[in-house]
Amino acid sequence: MDKIRTLGIIGSGDAPVERERIIRYINLKLASLGLPVQDTQDSSELEIARDLIENYKEKNRLLSTYLCPVDQRIQNFLDRYLDDLNLDSKPELPTDSLVLDRYGLARELSLPPEKNEFITDIISSYRVKQGVLNNPKNDRRTTKGSFHVAEGGLPVPFDKKSVPKQTFAALLSKAINDAPADLKVLPFTSEQDEKARVFLSLLLRPVVVPEVEGFTPRKTMEIRFFAPGNLVSNLDFVESIFGNAGDPYLPEHDAALDPEHWTGHTGCVILAPHLIETTKKEVGLPHISEATDRQKAEGMCWESEEELYNDGSPFKLTARDESGVIVTLIADNYFGYSKKEVKTQIGYSANLLGLAEEEHAGGALAFPSFNLGAQFLPDTNMHFLHLEKDHSFDNFKAVLGEDFVEQKEGYGIDRNFSNIIYIPEDARIDLETQKAHWTHEGKKRSLRVLPDNIYVHPSGYKVRMEKHPASPAWRLVGTVAEGTFCHKPCTVSGGGKSEISKSISDAMTYGSVFIGDFKTDMDKAEEIINYNYGERFKPEYRKTLKPGHTTRPLLSEERSLGSVIKLLSPSSNNTDEFNQWLATIPLRVKALVFVVKRFYQPEWGKNWRDKFSVDIINSEPGHVLKFENRELVGSYLKVGTDKNGSWVTNKLRLDFMPAVKVQMEDDISASIVVPSREVQGLSETNTYPSIKIVENCENRFFQRPDDAIHRGLDKQAEADLASRGNFICNFEPLNKENAVDLYEKTAGYYAYTEPMRKVIKKFAQKGKEGEYFISSSHPRIVDGVPTKNQRYLQLRPDHVDGTSKYLGEVGMRLFRKIPAGSPLSVPVNAILAGRRNNPADHKAGIRPLAVYGPIHFQELPELFMDFICSLTGKSPSTTGAGSEGALTKAPFNALTATTDLNNALLSFILTGYNGFTSAAGYIGTDYKVDHD
Repeated sequence: MDKIRTLGIIGSGDAPVERERIIRYINLKLASLGLPVQDTQDSSELEIARDLIENYKEKNRLLSTYLCPVDQRIQNFLDRYLDDLNLDSKPELPTDSLVLDRYGLARELSLPPEKNEFITDIISSYRVKQGVLNNPKNDRRTTKGSFHVAEGGLPVPFDKKSVPKQTFAALLSKAINDAPADLKVLPFTSEQDEKARVFLSLLLRPVVVPEVEGFTPRKTMEIRFFAPGNLVSNLDFVESIFGNAGDPYLPEHDAALDPEHWTGHTGCVILAPHLIETTKKEVGLPHISEATDRQKAEGMCWESEEELYNDGSPFKLTARDESGVIVTLIADNYFGYSKKEVKTQIGYSANLLGLAEEEHAGGALAFPSFNLGAQFLPDTNMHFLHLEKDHSFDNFKAVLGEDFVEQKEGYGIDRNFSNIIYIPEDARIDLETQKAHWTHEGKKRSLRVLPDNIYVHPSGYKVRMEKHPASPAWRLVGTVAEGTFCHKPCTVSGGGKSEISKSISDAMTYGSVFIGDFKTDMDKAEEIINYNYGERFKPEYRKTLKPGHTTRPLLSEERSLGSVIKLLSPSSNNTDEFNQWLATIPLRVKALVFVVKRFYQPEWGKNWRDKFSVDIINSEPGHVLKFENRELVGSYLKVGTDKNGSWVTNKLRLDFMPAVKVQMEDDISASIVVPSREVQGLSETNTYPSIKIVENCENRFFQRPDDAIHRGLDKQAEADLASRGNFICNFEPLNKENAVDLYEKTAGYYAYTEPMRKVIKKFAQKGKEGEYFISSSHPRIVDGVPTKNQRYLQLRPDHVDGTSKYLGEVGMRLFRKIPAGSPLSVPVNAILAGRRNNPADHKAGIRPLAVYGPIHFQELPELFMDFICSLTGKSPSTTGAGSEGALTKAPFNALTATTDLNNALLSFILTGYNGFTSAAGYIGTDYKVDHD
C-alpha cells in the first residue's frame, strides 16, 4: 500500500510545498474537465500544457458515454433492476465527475485556498491550525424513520420503510440530474466569479475477509461514492477512514481483474441532501386512498400534494439484490451516515459471500503489566511456562533472524527499533544501580538501563524503567509476552468500543498510603515477614514440586514483589489453615508488607522497621505512612461518581500497572471463523476447536472525546487535537481573541496538557485575523448549549508509532518460537460486548435502563436474547434510547437481521467462546461510570 496516496500518512497535507503541489494538480484536473480553475494560482503551467489538456478534453468528449469498469457494473445493475418499470429514460451515473484519485485532493477542495472558511446552509468548514474543521447542519444523527429500502430485490426488513421501485427510480434520477447548481459548487472555487460546478467521485476498497495464510486470502469489495461539490468534505471523511483506492479508470484498480482478492460485490453511495425537498407525489407514491396498510403505517403515501417525502427529514434509501450490487442514496451530509453506509455495504458483502462477518465492534490486544519494584529477576517475575519452554539467548537468532543484531558483550539490539534491547536469559535488572547484569563467556557483563529503552527477555517478557507519575520514585515495569485479544462485538453506541483500547491510566489518581495504629500494624507486618511459609502447601501439591525445593524468605533477593503478592493470596494449592490465616490479615497490613518488600535492601538486614515512620499529630501517631521521611504515594482507580458528583475510588495493588494495549478494532471489523487445525502460528494454549480472526476495516477512528471537555483529563485526545492534519467535527472555531483569553486565564490554561497549551499559546502570540484553531474543551454550540457529540478522526495508533504493535508481535513470536516470515496468528480470546445503562430522564422521554451488573456472564441462549434486543440507554451521539436492533446494527443492515444472527450464532457454536457483557453509563441510579 502506498500510504501517501492512499491514506496521506507520510507527509503533511497542509505543509506549504505539499499544498502547492496538490493545488497545481487540482487545477490540471479541473482544466482537463473544461471547468474553471482556481484563479489566484499561477496559470503558466496550464498554458504550457494547453494542447495536452485540449487533447484530453476531446478524448473525453468522444468517450462521454464511457463508464469505468466499476461504474459499468453499477449501471448494469440499475438497468436490470429498473427494467420492468419501462421508464422513458433510465437514471445514469455521472460520466464527467471529478475523480479523487489520491488522498488529500478532497481536503484541499473543501476550502478556498485564499480563505479559511466555507459556509453554506448545510456545512460550515474552517481551515484551522490543527487541520480542517467541518460542522454539518445536524450535529447528531437519528435512526428513527431514516432507513428505507426499495422493493423488488431482496426482502425488505420490517424495521425499514418499504419503498416502491418507481419511487427509488425517481429519487435516483433527481439525486443525479436535479442537484441544485449551488450544491455542485466546489468550495475550492467558491470565492471567485467563475465557479466550478461538478460531481465528485471516489473509489474505496474496504476489507471484507481477513487473510488467514494457507486458508483464505484477504478479500475486499469495491464501493463508489458520488457527491455534489459542496459535499467534498464527506469524501475527505470516508477516504480518511477507508483509504483512497485510486483511479477507477486504470486497470490496476479494476477489482474484476483480481478475482482472488475481490468478494465479487460492488457498492455505490450517492449523496443528495436536496432530496428532502421532494414531494411524495412527484416521486410516484400513491394517494392514501390507494395505499397498502404498510404504506399507510410507514408514511409512503400522501393526502396533500405538498407533503414532502419522509416529512422533509434526512433519510437513506437502498436498492440491492442477490447479484451482489447495492446502491444507496443518502439525503443528508451528516458524516456518520457516510461511514455507516460503508459499514452496511461491507456487511452486505460478507453476508452474501458467507463464512465472514461484519461486526460492530471495538477491541484491543492487552498485555498485562506489573510493577516489579526495584528488581527484575527472570526466575520469579515471569510465568513458569517461560522457564519450561527453555527460552535461551539463541531464541533471538532463531526467531528474529536479521532483525536481531548481536553485540559482542552478549546482548542484542533490534534492527528496526534501536530502543529495543534483547537481554540474555540470566540477565537481572537492578534499579538502584540502573544496570542489567549477566554472565557471558565466563565473564560478568553489565549494561546501563535507560528509561527510553525496552529490554526483552528471550521468552518475550518485556521490562522497562518508568518514573512514578506522582512522586520522584522510579520503578521497573514488566509486561508479559502473550496478550489477550479482547473483542467487543454487538456493542451499543457509547458502550465502550473505543475505550477498551485506551489505557486505564487516565482514570487513575494518586494519594497517601494510610495505615491504622502504626506500632500494631508494623508488629503484624513483622509477623508476616518472618512467618515460615514452607508448610503452606497441601501434601498432594508438595509432591509435584522439584526435589530439593525450598521456600525463599519473603524479603529474599530471589523473591520478587509479584511473588510476595502471590504468596499472600489464597490458593487451592494451600492448606485450609494457611488460607484461613491469610483471611485474618487486614488489607492495609498486606499493603504495608508489599511496601516494605518494594523498598527493601539486603544491607538493612532485620532493621527494615527503622526506614518507615508516621508523623506525630496532636501528640498521637498519624496514619500517613512515610519512607525515609518521604510521604509514600499510593495508586487509586476512579471507578465513577455517585449522584452527588463525588468520585468513587478503589485502592490498587502495589504491583498494579495498566496493561499495554494494541488497538485492534474501533467500530467496523471484518472477521472469519477458521478451524484451529487450519491455522498456523497459534499459541499452544489455544483450546478452542475453531477460532475467530479479525481485521480492522478502518485506518482512522471517528472518536468522540467525551472527557476532553474537562481540561487535562483525556490526554490522548488533547495530544491528537493539538497535532496537524486533523479532520475535526462539531467543535467551535476559535480566533485570536479567544486564544488570548484562554492563555491569560492562567489556572484554566495550565489545566490543559502541554500539547494543547502550546497550540493556544502560539495562536495567542502569532494568530492572524481570519485564522482559526480549536480547543479540545470547546465543543460546537448548538441551540445555545455545547454539543455532546464532538468528534475527530484519530489516525490508527499503529500507523503513528508501530513500536507497540511490533513489540507485541516480537514478544509472541519469541514465546511461541515462531520464526520471522512464518505466520503468527492472533485470534480472539475473549468476547466482551458492551451495553449502556441510564436512569430516567423524564424531560427527554428517556426511560430507566439497568440491564444487569457491571460484568455479566451469559449462557449462549441468554446471550443471544440480549444480542437480539440490544437494549441501550442514552448515548451522546444519538437522539434517543431503546433498542439498537439485532447485534446493535439492525439500522445499518442491508439484509434481514436473521442472516447476521445466524452467522454470529454459528461462530459462537463453532468456537465455543464464552460471552460476557459489561455496562457503561450508570450502574443502577446512583453510580455514574461513563465507560466500562
